[in-house]
Amino acid sequence: MALSHALTARRIAELVGGELHGDGDVQVRRVAPIERATTDAVTFLGSARYAAFLGECEAGVVLVSPELAETPGRPAARVVIRNPQEGILALLPHFHAPAPRRPGVDATARIGRGAELGEGVEIGPYVVIGAGARIGDGSRLGAHVVVGDGVEIGDHCTIMPHVTLYGGTSLGARVIVHAGARIGSDGFGYVFSAGAHQKIPHVGRCIIEADVEIGANSTIDRGSIDDTVVGAGTKIDNLVQIAHNVRIGKLCLIMAQVGIAGSVRIGDGCVLAGQVGVSGHHTIGDGARLAAQAGVFGDVPAGETWSGYPARPHREALRSQATLFKLSGMIRRIEKLLGDRE
Repeated sequence: MALSHALTARRIAELVGGELHGDGDVQVRRVAPIERATTDAVTFLGSARYAAFLGECEAGVVLVSPELAETPGRPAARVVIRNPQEGILALLPHFHAPAPRRPGVDATARIGRGAELGEGVEIGPYVVIGAGARIGDGSRLGAHVVVGDGVEIGDHCTIMPHVTLYGGTSLGARVIVHAGARIGSDGFGYVFSAGAHQKIPHVGRCIIEADVEIGANSTIDRGSIDDTVVGAGTKIDNLVQIAHNVRIGKLCLIMAQVGIAGSVRIGDGCVLAGQVGVSGHHTIGDGARLAAQAGVFGDVPAGETWSGYPARPHREALRSQATLFKLSGMIRRIEKLLGDRE
């Protein structure tokens, strides 16, 4: 990202559709959190939890919700907007322009027989593209990316350095894959026979639908016979493991260090927080939410929030945890009672 030009408070109000209060000519050049913003920055206040910071904040401009618009503070200009955080997201592209595109194929890249490259593709240093692979229009492949035989990459995808896409992988349009991810590798499947673990051949595909983002060093296995599928608009954090034959719905959020075992079904709009583990062949219903470090050993109904280990409905898990915390005090009282009787 390249640093862009300054914006006035007046222009910011126009861009976010907010109401300007204060000096409309004040200029800012970057976005910063409210506790560290200086006069050259725009920040935001959308929660009363952070209102105390505004009194010492030196930001040039603050985006503020209507409920907090009168909070005492030092910024030279305020822009009142219903959702300040969304406003900040809208401003970021104006401050940080994308890196310039450099269409073309680096001289060190290796292109396999029959591979097809779309219009305006950017192929970086030491990229390897296998036979019969197809790269869509406007897609970018960073240094040392490996694209297996027959892999399909849709239009306007961004594949960061050192990503490996095994044969049998298909990416839809506008997919982003961050550095070090491995997509379409064999799943962990064996049958014990003749005194050894015999490998189950994996011949299914790994299908990543449009607008998915996959974090750094995450791994998604291909299917054994069925396909592994990640639905459109789903966002996957760093260090996530998705096993063979898993099917993930649309618009899910899957946070860091989640592990999903084979043949799990996850519905649309689900949220799996950090370090959630899901054992194989279970179903997570549409819109379900799994709290951090939940261990799932059964199906989770649609729309419910589960937590704990083993995972259970969140309120039930909280009651169980509270009871456990009380147990040590109860034991001490019982021991004292027994001691008094001796």
